[in-house]
Amino acid sequence: MLEETTEIIDEATVSMQKATEHFESELVKIRAGKANPTMLDGITVDYYGTPTPINQVGNLSAIDARTLTIQPWEKNMLQPIERAIIAANIGINPQNDGNIIRLFLPPLTEERRKDLVKKSNGEGEQAKIAIRNIRRDAIEQVKKAQKDGLSEDEAKEAEDEIQSITDAHIILIEKYLAAKEKEIMSV
Repeated sequence: MLEETTEIIDEATVSMQKATEHFESELVKIRAGKANPTMLDGITVDYYGTPTPINQVGNLSAIDARTLTIQPWEKNMLQPIERAIIAANIGINPQNDGNIIRLFLPPLTEERRKDLVKKSNGEGEQAKIAIRNIRRDAIEQVKKAQKDGLSEDEAKEAEDEIQSITDAHIILIEKYLAAKEKEIMSV
């Protein structure tokens, strides 16, 4: 293959890999019955006027399958952490005992599990759309290169390679979705 098509394919591969990794990070945030400190990723605390990720103002840990604890590094951060968790609206009420904040995760109902599966599928669909958009852009670049003198055979070969990379990433997303659904629906 020519250097030009190789560059287009490499760029598309890297972009699809990033989309898949983003999808994985979004799936981790969806609660599947087990307490996981990564569930709190994305929550920011007002740390002396600066929005700071919650994992940078205290120690997060999972005591058991249903309980998370947050041990702030400064006692005066208990209230701001508690307010941030409530404001994040993650469906968990923080319990503050003056030293540590405990988050007790309620057991998932069947209806809630189905909602979480729907949310997971929605994230999967967004990831697939992103990957298909990357494929479309890469194929457009190949067609533009073909107008600029790339042979038809080279263009066809590049398009086939882009399609096979796209198919591989879509299959990977489906695999992650199936595993997440199994994890959510297992009691």
